[in-house]
Amino acid sequence: MRDITTIQLKKKIVNNLQKIKEHPRQTYNEVINNLIDYKLKTSKKNQYTEFLHKIQQEKMKELWDNKEDEVWENV
Repeated sequence: MRDITTIQLKKKIVNNLQKIKEHPRQTYNEVINNLIDYKLKTSKKNQYTEFLHKIQQEKMKELWDNKEDEVWENV
């Protein structure tokens, strides 16, 4: 038995898949696999970016929330 299945897609989706093919003989399977790979890679990047942002927030709060800066606000 092969690891192949049939899925139903709206014609608009099939047309869009056709538009993003890298070459005319590329299969829809390859196109969809490329989309999945892209999503997984960008998802990992976003997680890393969010992690860095959290760390930076804490450090910025530490740097900006201090008595010395409050004195300058009232000048």
